[in-house]
Amino acid sequence: MTSRYRSNVPANSLNPRRRTVVKAAAATAVLAAPLAAALPARAADAPVFLHGVASGDPLPDGILLWTRVTPATDAVPGSGLGPDTEVSWTVAKDKAFRAVVAKGSLTATAASDHTVKADIRGLTPSTDYWFRFSAGGTDSPAARTRTAPAADASVTGLRFGVVSCANWEAGYFSSYRHLAARGDLDAWLHLGDYIYEYGTGDYGTRDTVVRQHAPTHEILTLADYRTRHGKYKTDADLQALHAAAPVVAIWDDHEFANDAWSGGAENHTEGAEGTWTARQAAAKQAYFEWMPVRPAIAGTTYRRLRFGKLVDLSLLDLRSFRSQQVAVGNGSVDDPDRTITGRAQLDWLKAGLKSSDTTWRLVGNSVMISPFAIGSLSADLLKPLAELLGLPKEGLGLNTDQWDGYTDDRRELLAHLRANAIRNTVFLTGDIHMAWANDVPVDAGTYPLSASAATEFVVTSVTSDNLDDLVKVPEGTVTALAAPIIQLANRHVHWVDTDRHGYGVLDITADRAQMDYYVLSDKTKADATSSWARSYRTRTGTQKVERTYTPV
Repeated sequence: MTSRYRSNVPANSLNPRRRTVVKAAAATAVLAAPLAAALPARAADAPVFLHGVASGDPLPDGILLWTRVTPATDAVPGSGLGPDTEVSWTVAKDKAFRAVVAKGSLTATAASDHTVKADIRGLTPSTDYWFRFSAGGTDSPAARTRTAPAADASVTGLRFGVVSCANWEAGYFSSYRHLAARGDLDAWLHLGDYIYEYGTGDYGTRDTVVRQHAPTHEILTLADYRTRHGKYKTDADLQALHAAAPVVAIWDDHEFANDAWSGGAENHTEGAEGTWTARQAAAKQAYFEWMPVRPAIAGTTYRRLRFGKLVDLSLLDLRSFRSQQVAVGNGSVDDPDRTITGRAQLDWLKAGLKSSDTTWRLVGNSVMISPFAIGSLSADLLKPLAELLGLPKEGLGLNTDQWDGYTDDRRELLAHLRANAIRNTVFLTGDIHMAWANDVPVDAGTYPLSASAATEFVVTSVTSDNLDDLVKVPEGTVTALAAPIIQLANRHVHWVDTDRHGYGVLDITADRAQMDYYVLSDKTKADATSSWARSYRTRTGTQKVERTYTPV
């Protein structure tokens, strides 16, 4: 999520310490020694797989495989050190690797931070496979992946995990562990903020750093971004989920910097922190090195995947092309020259939605598209809500980092859905650290008299602070007070939970798309349990959300 309490307020408003400005040239030298010391003891210069394995972007005949090899003790992420290392890969139909169907090798080099990707083709649709990597006589863990159905296949059902917003320092990634344990996912969607860029203690943790990330300063350089990605990939729960099913990921702002736009970011000081062009390029390079994602159109994350005749999934990049955010209440949110998608991406999205012949059209969407207005809230509720969402403390308004700040793009897209009678469009969204179930009205001001053009399921954060964390009150306190008011002012909102952390499970059949919302017992506990909270669905042809009382 964009750090709403960092937008439109001083950068140190929640933390008395000003975020540290780091000299990029010193990063590698400072980081290499402590990171090497933290690695498990092993034979010198014996290759090892410390960051797990992963797969992503499933196709009917293929899958993208990923790993990172550590060829020597000093070849830690971001160090630029370590020899070229041959890494072989094997794909089989069984976990014991008796029925091998494909194999090959790649060279891991310091130029790619010793990460490798193998884009495998020639596989069978709708099939589970097992894969592993090997280097220098050492095998990686074995992992499961799954191909997509054939494009013309009649598919009875699909099931996806859905997550976003994982702040390492705020807690443990138990959501990933619980999704991995299900064993029933065709894939999982990460809707952005896979990593966070802040220095230690500079981002919301209820004033307690549960576990410290690396590097400890705000990440600025290629070495910094590589190091942060590397730290995340050491998490056992994240490794478990990557080993259980393929991921389909998009980025949001924190893979770069808070409230990023095409020419900068709220959390970037031009000059003192280098140029935005260099920082953005470094962040993108590290992302594509460390994530099992195929670079898509224009080197971004917008692309489309198909899952038989049941689903196509349009994945958006809402950071690379957007205009700068404007102040809340500024009338220029309606300026047709301002964009969140960029012209080419919006045209691509509209064309894909119109030409789709699948039953369901999913849109992986990093920030909320449903309108969100707040009327008169009491001062004690408005202050934390305003800090999280970037709203003016005097009153209501919009969150201009979301589609609310780019209303011409939203109107054009929703009008396109209505004019072409495009049904069964479901936006899947992260970012806002809350769970929502929304209709997406053509005209929010007259809803429910106006039509709903689509529906939206928003998942809460894995760990990143939500409202109860910011206010430092018991979980559920803010939801009980704020949710009725939010829904009163936004009649298209069927449900909002402002306080809890967790994940979603999206189950799709020809008749309905259902999101089951799960919550964690305590994000600060490594052994946190999860429990089902609620379920909402949209039935085919309705373009509206309804509650259902049983998870899939």
